[in-house]
Amino acid sequence: MADDASTKRVVRIGLTGGIGAGKSAVASAFASLGCVVSDSDAGARAALRSAPVTAELLKWWGPAILGADGTPDRQAIARIVFRDPIQRERLEGLIHPILHREREEHARLAESIGAPALIVDAPLLLEVGLDRECDAVVFVDTPREVRLARVSATRGWDGAELDRREAVQLPLDEKRRRSGYVIENHADRDALIEAARRVLAAVRGTSGGGLPPAG
Repeated sequence: MADDASTKRVVRIGLTGGIGAGKSAVASAFASLGCVVSDSDAGARAALRSAPVTAELLKWWGPAILGADGTPDRQAIARIVFRDPIQRERLEGLIHPILHREREEHARLAESIGAPALIVDAPLLLEVGLDRECDAVVFVDTPREVRLARVSATRGWDGAELDRREAVQLPLDEKRRRSGYVIENHADRDALIEAARRVLAAVRGTSGGGLPPAG
């Protein structure tokens, strides 16, 4: 029986890189080509605000982890988990199954609409083994000074904080080594989209002519 495009397993492309590398911008470039994006960071933010997860966090760490609006404060939680690997693993054990279910929902959506790929944008793609679920991994390459400027503007971090956060992840050289493709993210959006198009065509084994125009 001929393959039905709506039931084919969708190609999965994982994104990795340093903190502040702009993986979301690269994911958006793939989305403009018709890909479905599974954003683990956004999923984690939503999961932290869900009633069951909030209740569990309050059992563990008490009301000090709540912000002024009564929902979990990510910075307060980060101060706990980045200083204590046991607590970090505990949190990951709670959140990661939720993210896995969400990622599979995104995959089913991508399959049902015939999307060219599912883009897995996960901060710890390699560290938690999500690369094993992917057909290809893309390293988003961005100079440190650009990444530092971004996290300073958006998160108020200095260089020491950036280094501290990256110390719990794989070294950048290792992330690059384990990636099949590199996209440089220090150009304009048109260049990002063209780079995403080339990667998508290579992973799918096409010339790229069958891809939709960027939307």
